[in-house]
Amino acid sequence: MIHEITSDNLKTRHYRHGDFIAISDLWIRTGMGDPVRGDDETIVENSIKMGGALLVLEDIIAGIIVGTSWMTFDGRRILLHHFGILPEYQGKGLSKILLKDSLAFVKEKGHQVKLEVHNTNIRAVNLYKKFGFKPLGDFEVYIIRDTEREAGSN
Repeated sequence: MIHEITSDNLKTRHYRHGDFIAISDLWIRTGMGDPVRGDDETIVENSIKMGGALLVLEDIIAGIIVGTSWMTFDGRRILLHHFGILPEYQGKGLSKILLKDSLAFVKEKGHQVKLEVHNTNIRAVNLYKKFGFKPLGDFEVYIIRDTEREAGSN
């Protein structure tokens, strides 16, 4: 049973060493976690050292992390990804709180922000549009996950 969610119950804070197990669980439960991605505690902490951030939205009454916003920095822009809220906390306006705090970090850094969202995720698309995000054209996204096996093998 989830208690009533109020702004007094919630706190957005920066990632702390030791948060990763709860964050990994959240990512798996929201469909953002997959071992093939290679996102582990070391990667997260290194991305923070390189100028990024991982914000967590914490329900301080329940003592659990209910949302994440991982922002990495490529030297030119902030890339917003792994943005999600636990399923049982969705639909309560928490994504707006977390996105507002994420964009405050972006503004502080003074760089552009970019994200990728699946076009079928209508709730997320609508949220991002409300906050001023615009489509970047007709781009397709490609990735090589295993460079040892795939790169240059024709």
